[in-house]
Amino acid sequence: MTSYVPNPKSVKEEMLRHLGMNSMADLFTDIPEQLRVEKLNLPAGMSELALQRELSRLSSKNKTVADYPTFLGAGAYDHFTPAAIDQLLLRSEFYTAYTPYQAEISQGVLQSIYEYQSMVCSLTGMDVTNASVYDGATALAEACNVAVDATRRKKLIVPDTVNPAYVAVLKTYALSGNFEIELVSTAGAQAGDAVAQAIDNDTAAVIIQHPNFYGALEQNIAQIEQAVHSHKGLLIMVVDPVSLGLLKSPRELGADLVVGEGQSLGL
Repeated sequence: MTSYVPNPKSVKEEMLRHLGMNSMADLFTDIPEQLRVEKLNLPAGMSELALQRELSRLSSKNKTVADYPTFLGAGAYDHFTPAAIDQLLLRSEFYTAYTPYQAEISQGVLQSIYEYQSMVCSLTGMDVTNASVYDGATALAEACNVAVDATRRKKLIVPDTVNPAYVAVLKTYALSGNFEIELVSTAGAQAGDAVAQAIDNDTAAVIIQHPNFYGALEQNIAQIEQAVHSHKGLLIMVVDPVSLGLLKSPRELGADLVVGEGQSLGL
């Protein structure tokens, strides 16, 4: 149990004394003895080819989205990834060890960011895009900060059709006092009258997820867009970028700010 502890013996002994223990084994006294594994019953090593075949055999026991449709929803949507994506990512102008955070950024990263921004603008219909933040949830929180600064208001209307993980991140950001969240309970799987009625002159923005957390397409976006803009607030839309190949763009729906999770783009 000490094979993978990189500290020298003197350091380990000092840590054990600090903890009031005599040996490394004392660290595991809370685990019942019958549950402790002293040695793993592993087979002998295999060649790469044999191991690949064995892992393929084991994985074939699983049933995946290739076998059955998935109804998980909540952002886990089935989509096709063209084989060309893997090859494009291996091209020399994109394949680089440098990251966008380094001063000596490479031409390949600059080009890939430009291509990304151009594609996102094409999908969303918006004039500009950043490239980018960490995930969809933090992108939403940063969009809320933009809306608050632009409107000089603090109130955000959030229907319960928005991904609860995104809402949790918003609540964390709200601890700063920069904005206040008003959660609106909907009468089903879609935002509607309840959201429109919650909008007033203190509203900085309304957040609409489309498709929403339940996988449904919001049918009342036009009503909500008109209501929030009539009070000089902003409409923030959370979208699945792949869905924008079929659905109306956020710009056509009147969105002021658009965010989403880019993982499905194959990045």
